Amino acid sequence: MIDKYNREINYLRVSITDRCNLRCMYCMPKEGLSVIGHDDILRYEEILRVVKAAVKAGVVKVRVTGGEPLVRKEIVDFLADLRAIDGLKDIGLTTNGILLETFAEKLYSSGGIQRINVSLDSLDSQKYNMITRGGDLKAVLRGIDKAHRVGFSPIKINVVAIKGFNENEILDFAELTLEKPYQIRFIELMPIGEAGIDNNGRFMSSKYVMEKIERFYNLDPVEGNGRKMNGPARIYRIKGAVGQIGFISSMSHSFCDSCNRLRLTADGHLRACLLSEEEVDVKGPLRAGCSDLELENLVKMIIAKKPMRHDIRCSDMHIKKCVREMSSMGG
Repeated sequence: MIDKYNREINYLRVSITDRCNLRCMYCMPKEGLSVIGHDDILRYEEILRVVKAAVKAGVVKVRVTGGEPLVRKEIVDFLADLRAIDGLKDIGLTTNGILLETFAEKLYSSGGIQRINVSLDSLDSQKYNMITRGGDLKAVLRGIDKAHRVGFSPIKINVVAIKGFNENEILDFAELTLEKPYQIRFIELMPIGEAGIDNNGRFMSSKYVMEKIERFYNLDPVEGNGRKMNGPARIYRIKGAVGQIGFISSMSHSFCDSCNRLRLTADGHLRACLLSEEEVDVKGPLRAGCSDLELENLVKMIIAKKPMRHDIRCSDMHIKKCVREMSSMGG
């Protein structure tokens, strides 16, 4: 599945719910969001049909997101059904980790997934509670430990770098890799939706984060450190460390030229770019009885609309331009 800019599109991020048990400050407004009605969200069988159509068109990798995917009932069975799709080679899950201790063993033993990403922006209980508006850090840490013990590998921990909030924890996160086989990934803050307004001026570049770590440790590039293998992340390792450190520079160094992904929103729209308002409705055709071929053609249609690059920048104009909040697009 090659787009008009010669990029191979083989990765689909699937949001299975807009609901979340946290309200992170950079993800949604403090008052929360009006959740999508039960009948307006895609049913599991509908999601599976879209994924099958995408696989026929060339997708080989799927990441399940939310909202918070673990709050949706019967997710373990859904992931097992996803794994059974012929031609799908790689399935991952992104979670905030609050329910991970409860679900880790079931998720792993079901055979649905072996790789997991956990969002974690502070190792300080009070700061974590503040940025998530009520989250329990200890529950997340127990969940990560449980996921490691049952066999998940790799475990990637996503840290959104926020100026004035967690810049004094950069070294603490990096040092987790000395003894733990985790991949700590520092992600640049993106000003998306109304939630982005509160975060203006809090951007911290990957270069700055990297320099803070390099004051204490040498960072060696990991062999095979290419975007095709690691997605948008540039991967490094502290000498002798068990784990790895990654940098995702969405703002300072666009990786649009190698972007290989599509997104399926919980309410049934395909998006070719997180930061473009171009969408293709698949829920309507699904419920109108469309054929598998028609569904595959809809996937190809959104590929044709994939822009050459995004125009994201730290400005009020961009924040107002992006209609959806991050939490409604699967991040």
